[in-house]
Amino acid sequence: MPHGKPAGMPCVQLDEQLRCRLFGRPERPAFCASLRPSPSMCGDDRASALAGLAELERLTCPDAR
Repeated sequence: MPHGKPAGMPCVQLDEQLRCRLFGRPERPAFCASLRPSPSMCGDDRASALAGLAELERLTCPDAR
C-alpha cells in the first residue's frame, strides 16, 4: 500500500490466516519490519494481540479526533 494503510482496513498483503505474505522478504515495508512484538503489545494470545492492534487502529484513525 504505497500511500499507507487507512485505519481499520486490513493490509492487502495479509493472507486468509491474517499472516503477512511479505514477512522476511526484502520488499516488506520498513514500517512493518520495525514493529517488534512484545508481551505488552501482544498480550498472552492471538485474541489479545488482535484487540491491541484494533485499539491502535482506533487511536490513530483520522476520524478519532
